[in-house]
Amino acid sequence: MNKVRLGRTDLKISPIVFGCNVFGWTVDEAEAHSLLDRMVDAGITTLDTADAYSRWVDGHSGGESETIIGNWLAANPGRRGQIDLITKVGFPMPDGEGLSAAWIETAVEDSLRRLQTDRIDLYFSHRPDDETPHEETLAAYARLIEAGKVRAIGASNFDASQMQAAEEASEASDTLPRYGAQQPEYNLYSREKFDGALADFCLEHDIGVIPYYGLASGFLTGKYRREDDLTGARGKRGVGRYLDNRGFAILDAMDRVSEESGFDLSEIALAWLRAKPAVTAPIASATTLVQLNSLIRAADATLSDEHMARLDAAGS
Repeated sequence: MNKVRLGRTDLKISPIVFGCNVFGWTVDEAEAHSLLDRMVDAGITTLDTADAYSRWVDGHSGGESETIIGNWLAANPGRRGQIDLITKVGFPMPDGEGLSAAWIETAVEDSLRRLQTDRIDLYFSHRPDDETPHEETLAAYARLIEAGKVRAIGASNFDASQMQAAEEASEASDTLPRYGAQQPEYNLYSREKFDGALADFCLEHDIGVIPYYGLASGFLTGKYRREDDLTGARGKRGVGRYLDNRGFAILDAMDRVSEESGFDLSEIALAWLRAKPAVTAPIASATTLVQLNSLIRAADATLSDEHMARLDAAGS
């Protein structure tokens, strides 16, 4: 599995990024370790998590996903050199939130401790913080990069104007780093937040793009087609928003492409993303080895121009 260059960072990542938000939520620690072993051996070597995963679960306080990954790394020390590790800061945690320098300096140490590592390969601002100047946030990241605790930085859920403001803050200084990666919500169904100004900005500035919800919370696997299908933790946590005429039209087009190409729906959804000019590598999760094997195959799946056009039209 060939790695791909992540924009203007010095990172090369796997063509599929594994979303570790399921760890500690729909995947327990033992299952997570099995999935991690299988995916890394197969070439999916870029792991995406965040300090806030999985705080939405009753009884959780955040850090559960990072802790599971850290325990896996502690049990398999040789694995750290095989992976690229992504985590994030900014979402609410019990002791703080946002992108202030003080909170970043606290949160990064918490993440490093949970991950049981001395460095984060890509550290994302998880969401914009209108209360903190970009200069303050970027200066905090500069200190972390200088200390060797962070290799590169990115911005998640920023729109084009927010990316432009951060870019201008970096350009006005000789010492502030630039965001080299973007993590937007983007998939066959949800396109409005990325297509257009944000995609254009990323292409113009050579910013690597790692979209999340690549499978639309599982909707684009074809598993959820009726209200009765909305069972289990993932189904109940938001898949219902895709069950409309547009969603059904997308699934219908995907079904026809599947018949003609031999790819399953997960592979089609991720191959469509990988073919987009601004996208570097999509994020997707799996809770079983069967699902993981589909992600592995998706790293090499290629759609024809006709199939791409059909899928574009279905979701437009």
